[in-house]
Amino acid sequence: MSAAAGEQRRFIAIAPRGLSELLAQELRELAAASVAVRSTSVRFEGDLEMGYRACLWSRIASRMLLVLEEFEAPDAEAFYRQALTFDWGAHVDPHGTLACDFSGALAGIDNSHFGALRLKDAVCDRLREQCGVRPDVQLQRPSVRLHAHAHAGRVTLALDLAGEGLHRRGYRREGGEAPLRENLAAGVLLRAGWAQAVARHAPFLDPMCGSGTLVIEAAMIAARRAPALLRDYFGFLGWRGHDAALWQRLCSEARAGALSDVPSRIRGTDRDARAVATATANAQRAGVAALVRFERCGVGEVREEGTQGGLICTNPPYGERLGDEAAARSAHAELGRVLREHFAGWEAAILTAAPGAARELQLRSHRVHELWNGPIACRLLRIDLAAPGEAAGAAADDAAETATASAETAGARMLANRLRKNLQRLGRQARREHISCYRLYDADMPEYAFAIDRYEALNGAAVHLHVQEYAPPASVDVQAARRRRREMLATLPRALQVPPERIHLRVRRPQRGARQYQPLRGGALRAPGGSAATGSAATAVRSAGRPFAVAEAGLKFLVNLDDYLDTGLFLDHRPTRALLRERARGVRFLNLFCYTGTATVYAAAGGARESLSLDLSNHSLQWASENFRLNGLDGSRHRLERAECLEWLRAAAGGTTAAGGGAATRGSAATDRTAGVGSGAAAGSRLRFELIFMDPPTFSNSKRMQGVLDVQRDHPELIERCTQLLAPGGQLIFSTHAQRFKLAASIAERWRVVDLSRATLPFDFARNPRIHHCFEIRQRA
Repeated sequence: MSAAAGEQRRFIAIAPRGLSELLAQELRELAAASVAVRSTSVRFEGDLEMGYRACLWSRIASRMLLVLEEFEAPDAEAFYRQALTFDWGAHVDPHGTLACDFSGALAGIDNSHFGALRLKDAVCDRLREQCGVRPDVQLQRPSVRLHAHAHAGRVTLALDLAGEGLHRRGYRREGGEAPLRENLAAGVLLRAGWAQAVARHAPFLDPMCGSGTLVIEAAMIAARRAPALLRDYFGFLGWRGHDAALWQRLCSEARAGALSDVPSRIRGTDRDARAVATATANAQRAGVAALVRFERCGVGEVREEGTQGGLICTNPPYGERLGDEAAARSAHAELGRVLREHFAGWEAAILTAAPGAARELQLRSHRVHELWNGPIACRLLRIDLAAPGEAAGAAADDAAETATASAETAGARMLANRLRKNLQRLGRQARREHISCYRLYDADMPEYAFAIDRYEALNGAAVHLHVQEYAPPASVDVQAARRRRREMLATLPRALQVPPERIHLRVRRPQRGARQYQPLRGGALRAPGGSAATGSAATAVRSAGRPFAVAEAGLKFLVNLDDYLDTGLFLDHRPTRALLRERARGVRFLNLFCYTGTATVYAAAGGARESLSLDLSNHSLQWASENFRLNGLDGSRHRLERAECLEWLRAAAGGTTAAGGGAATRGSAATDRTAGVGSGAAAGSRLRFELIFMDPPTFSNSKRMQGVLDVQRDHPELIERCTQLLAPGGQLIFSTHAQRFKLAASIAERWRVVDLSRATLPFDFARNPRIHHCFEIRQRA
């Protein structure tokens, strides 16, 4: 391989709307580096082999761009001058053919056609100057296709490695009246879990297969066939930097690794004989004819083969394909009936562009994804058919209503404007403070009673929204509340450019006991506004939480937006954590009710010489251990122990022990000190801490406790016990989220108390000054 081939390069993979996260995952599995997700693209880095592998193996990407140059250009003339200086001779053969594309916005360029012309002029003028000859323009399958994208006065020049859409696999000569693009079909299958179903040898069925795209793509995934192996054209074949030997090696490896047989039964049916003939011919050209079976069969006649549950994935005909809405509704109704009656135990993934017709399925979707088939907006409904009789209609109705909820009502337009303004104003402040997670909206408009927190994954990989709906009082009309919820969920993706699959919804109600720290039961939100959201303490849009890391003030923390009422990071405690960091240098630090250990991480970052963090929840301690690991904390100096904190304080302050022994917990389960008696200190001794942080739950009656904790009732004893453990000159920072909390008068009489509630209120919680109470407590001089 040449040195140029091994050189690190930058790439941009273009994704169908709604599939950029899946594309990023695919690229990571191909060993791409520095993967960064955008709404319709994924940036990554690697050598030329990485770029070729992405072209060959990406099932989801629409195009693959190799970045050539980036520069500032405020207007069209500056764009032309900068492009003119680039060494095009290193990439473009002046005797070949050329096509240019332009996207984005730039002063002086009113349309993409004019932008493409200016790029073409710059390339041809430069080559004529260098070589005395210029390439001919050829829009279809040129030797080289170049792309320029302008955004905020910055232009990216790129080579289109694919040359034409990567959805063109090479096996389809004709499709149905509204064919499903191949890369979208693959994305639907991967989103529906087909790769995991293959691993358990599950069968596959498309009962409305049309030209067979879903069936063929399912077979190619099962057989590990590279999706682009049949293509006879790529944009890099005429590129002067092309490494033909490298490309041939990768293609040979792909052919050798393909399976000739698969254990899964893969079949497609359709009532149209011509569609079945087309699908059969397409499968033959794709090389998977031996792996699939097509039959002419009306959807009402389709039956399960065998007893093993599998995956049904289909794109039912809609108005454009059938000619009228009534026919589309009838097709969906028949499909729903057959699935309910004959495919119990299967999973279904139904891609529909007819939200009204989707109601006719009368099936409950546990996940809804917004996707686009070219210019056509679609919804992917994922349905568990394990007990279809329980699912009659409610969620399909709500999913369709949500999909069609108008974001154009006067209230929704006002909401969108407020969200955009908040993002601009609060985002600017967050960037100044190096904050990637903050509250974006907190019932700013009373009729939209939601709190919206913005979480940006580490290195800007993705932005998520954590949306909490304040449970409406009984006086509020239920239908009105549902309508507002639908308007909110329809507005968020458009206003904030966050895809629906990264929007996580909660209905927030006051919780008692340990429920706020327990996993949510009941799975994913069946449909926004449906019974699942209103009938449980909180319900998530996503069915299975996937923790990810975020950054805050130079530190890293894991968050989980799906599985618990709280995410693992109390955003309103940012200033409190910063205060602990400022006061921690050289101290021994105690963190009571430590939850996920974020306060300890801050204290360690501030120079605490050692720390002890206690919590009753094993899961919280494991989470804290991961946060310690992320930030490189020394487990021999910063220990985690499992203990019921009030009992531990009674034992420690009473002089029976100081739980100073326990083993380090970094990377392992926490030491169990449930009774509060440790093994590392002699009886009668007592630990002293220069800094203690205590943030107890408002109320807890966990089964693992010996009694019930009520912070309003018990805080005098908690504080008294803590002060007995303070070293001379030490301080206790006491915080609580109990909104009606009143500090006992006896505390202020005995100790020097400073109310820090206002001082620790972050800028993004200014609308809710009662979010927490915080006090500094010291011995009186």
